[in-house]
Amino acid sequence: MDGDSTADGQFVYAVKTTGVYCRPSCRSRLPNVANVEFFSTAEVAEKSGFRACKRCKPKDVVSRSDRSVKLAELCRFIEQSSEMQTLKALAKKCGLSPFHLQRVFKAETGLTPRGYAVAWRATELRAQLPKSRSVTEALYAAGFNSSGRFYATAKGMLGMKPSSYKNGGAMTELHFATANCSLGVVLVAASQRGICAVFLGDQAGRLSTDLSRRFPKASIQPGGAELRQLVAQVVKVIESRASASTLPLDIRGTIFQEKVWQALRNVPVGTTATYAEIAERISQPKAFRAVAQACGANPVAVIVPCHRVVRTDGHLSGYRWGIERKRALLEREAAAAPCNFKKGYRRV
Repeated sequence: MDGDSTADGQFVYAVKTTGVYCRPSCRSRLPNVANVEFFSTAEVAEKSGFRACKRCKPKDVVSRSDRSVKLAELCRFIEQSSEMQTLKALAKKCGLSPFHLQRVFKAETGLTPRGYAVAWRATELRAQLPKSRSVTEALYAAGFNSSGRFYATAKGMLGMKPSSYKNGGAMTELHFATANCSLGVVLVAASQRGICAVFLGDQAGRLSTDLSRRFPKASIQPGGAELRQLVAQVVKVIESRASASTLPLDIRGTIFQEKVWQALRNVPVGTTATYAEIAERISQPKAFRAVAQACGANPVAVIVPCHRVVRTDGHLSGYRWGIERKRALLEREAAAAPCNFKKGYRRV
């Protein structure tokens, strides 16, 4: 009864003086222990004469294993649907309230139901476009049943026109700029939607070459004043641990990669997590090797803080931009970390 939602679904507790039973994470004032009675399920509590708390709605909670099964089935349903499903329709299908579904779905997958649907279609679309004979063929192969609906959402999914993506980013315009910082040289590149790359290194020329390799058919040009402002903000994040949450991002990966990157952004300043812990937090505990690969594929250094992931023994593992930069970032963050930080993370 400490507000920890991980115990939800494992038991409920009832308060004899009020006749109400709650889930373990209920935010109501803690009762006197002498007046508390525990039950394995909501049904057993109701048979004993208690009624459900209107605040925490314990009847909406299922066991963690049952919940995982339900959400896995819901993910398959979303993937196979030709239309974007409403939250209300999805909640009805799995027997949860819309509010509770939104909460547990994001806790399990790192994405909202709609976010999952968009990411799934984007992944399928990226896979189909290069190998399809036409954009039309790709859109139907990716699960779209309407060309109008496809073109209304495709640019947002891809960051460019479908025909440009099919041609490997041809006609896509990116702007970049470099700056010096305490970690060496930082290169920042952005599309019209936001930052798509943050590279660290020793030489600006090599970083520019890396950018061309990542976007081989894009039109890459030096940036102007607006991009230089973004670069200044990125340098400020590196040097002073200013928040990166307001920076516009345009990073695209598989559903799995996006889940990992979102989990990384939830690791607080001054703390670390292991690859296995990140895998647990995205509800794929056996995928710790894939988590490591997703960290290596992260295109925006520091903004998505893959440097905060360490080995199980606490030692620093490989870092795309160099192990010494990783150590320097962690030491700097440890010195600047606030006293309070999220439960479940360890200090550097």
